Amino acid sequence: MSSGGVLEIGQEGPAVAETPESRGDAALLGRLRRGDPDAFELLVRTHQDRLYDFCVRMVGDREEAHDLVQEIFVSVHQNVRRFREDAKLSTWLFRITKNHCINRLKYLKRRGRGRSEEYDEATALFTEGGGTVPGPDAALESARERARVQWAISQLDPDARMLVALRDIEGLSYEEIIDITELPEGTVKSRLHRAREKLADLLGRLES
Repeated sequence: MSSGGVLEIGQEGPAVAETPESRGDAALLGRLRRGDPDAFELLVRTHQDRLYDFCVRMVGDREEAHDLVQEIFVSVHQNVRRFREDAKLSTWLFRITKNHCINRLKYLKRRGRGRSEEYDEATALFTEGGGTVPGPDAALESARERARVQWAISQLDPDARMLVALRDIEGLSYEEIIDITELPEGTVKSRLHRAREKLADLLGRLES
């Protein structure tokens, strides 16, 4: 951990296999609760990129997502002793992240910075490419597709956006999503179905 606090997003770290139900995570939790700074650094390195990606999908802005991840890990550090272990460690992290994202979206809406109503391909490509538009045709088309999908996701209401991000992008199981959202399974599945239909409709409009 650098003296500046939470690690920079995307910073290289050791490869760590995520096995939340394993003894390794139980040991990590014990170290976290004892205030071991190396344990917290390991937690950040293991989960920061995935949580950042989820935040980008939720708020549609990379700078906001970066700030959110910083805040999320501060919250984790402050509340880890309260974790009841009623879910996987990764699920608990997503639960905290979900709450921060929903609160940030409410804040942005109050400030008139809600979801984008227009699809600007050039801007989207610049954002997706980290400031450089890819050269090869295949890479360009891939970036365009990612931009289209992100725009379509941004048009969904926050709850639908969250379910699509958790299930279709992060690949979480329904059991994990139920633990994160605290919604019944039937509600999760029906809302996800409607969200996918809306996405298909939005993406179809872009193609027409």
